[in-house]
Amino acid sequence: MSHPARKLLHPLALFALAASAGCTSLGPELPNSTADEISLRGPSPGVRILGADGQIEVVSSRELAKRLQVQLPERQLSIIAFSDGGAGGAFGAGVLAGLTQNGTRPLPSVVTGVSAGALVAPFAFLGPAWDQELFAIYRDGATEGLMRKRLFAGLFGSSVYSDAPLRRLIARYADDAMIEAIAIESRKGRLLLVATTDFASGEPVIWDLTSIAAHGGLEAKALFRSILLASASVPGMFPPVTIKFRANGQPHVETHVDGGVTMPFFIAPAPQDLPGPALGGLPPATVRVVIDDRLRDPPHVTRANALSIFGRSVSAGLSRMKRTALESIQLATSERGLSFAYAAVPVSYPLHGGLDFDPQAQRSLFEYASTCAAAGRLWMGRTDNSNVPLRQREFRPPTACPADDSSLRRFAALEH
Repeated sequence: MSHPARKLLHPLALFALAASAGCTSLGPELPNSTADEISLRGPSPGVRILGADGQIEVVSSRELAKRLQVQLPERQLSIIAFSDGGAGGAFGAGVLAGLTQNGTRPLPSVVTGVSAGALVAPFAFLGPAWDQELFAIYRDGATEGLMRKRLFAGLFGSSVYSDAPLRRLIARYADDAMIEAIAIESRKGRLLLVATTDFASGEPVIWDLTSIAAHGGLEAKALFRSILLASASVPGMFPPVTIKFRANGQPHVETHVDGGVTMPFFIAPAPQDLPGPALGGLPPATVRVVIDDRLRDPPHVTRANALSIFGRSVSAGLSRMKRTALESIQLATSERGLSFAYAAVPVSYPLHGGLDFDPQAQRSLFEYASTCAAAGRLWMGRTDNSNVPLRQREFRPPTACPADDSSLRRFAALEH
């Protein structure tokens, strides 16, 4: 196992061993769910929307789909989802840069993000005009120093790393200008959705950031930033995030952590609620998924000790969860007659763990994804990457792009 991977997995192992030894009694209690907060979960999958009255309400997937079709009646609905993956978020950022470069960058009806994907999602939502900010984060070294250890905090505090650098990064880019730009797009009927995990219930929560941006004000800005921070706060690595809001006429306080704890990515509205093929109507909705990680780890030797065995097991479980989720979405979109494609980091790419925010590693992954996307060698699935515009053929991709990795097809059961 690589050194950066051990940096992530060994602390997780220490927490597990500490829990088995009875250390779970250390530290203050985190807030638990009240009966009112449990009712906020609403229908599954539901989305929390901030209304004009400053109250959070839960809207079902079916209702969300109806609203989209009313607000965008003459437009083919499209969704792009960005997954978790830690430092692998540079892959998703590079994908956007490459699609801008060759002129095929979409402006989706809905953009969703989880964890690292949640930090990329606002830039995907706003389009090429915000690419310079994207470059500064993932290509030019803004993530350097993101991991700041807290001495002994892993056993006696809520996390191994301080969240101060990540808070500053989010505050720097999720500023008034970004929030106002998202609010403008919200008035066009588009949606930016981000997932967190409610730590008390252990359930995923989807938030509509467009409604929060549209509401405006200092409290809405704080909520917007808190959701982004929570979605990217790996439990044990970063502290849980307190999220405050109002619902049902009452103030609520919840504790949230990384959305990737409960789902690696999500499609909302759900595929079964999206418009399929219609005779003489608009084309069916399109669904694209960007996996900011590999779908499996390459085989490697594991040492016969508790930490290595635990770490390897966690890594295998997370990879399997991504593959299962991808297969489920592929099946659902196929049954509905929707257009589906996805991209993921190939197994052959030398990733060095979810916490490898070394500027050179980030730049390399960003440029790899950008070059592959620009050359039209990105998507797997129903999109035929060989039939690309002449402009895309001008870009020379690396030897093995996502579209060239036959193993990716096998994992998502796209070849039978």
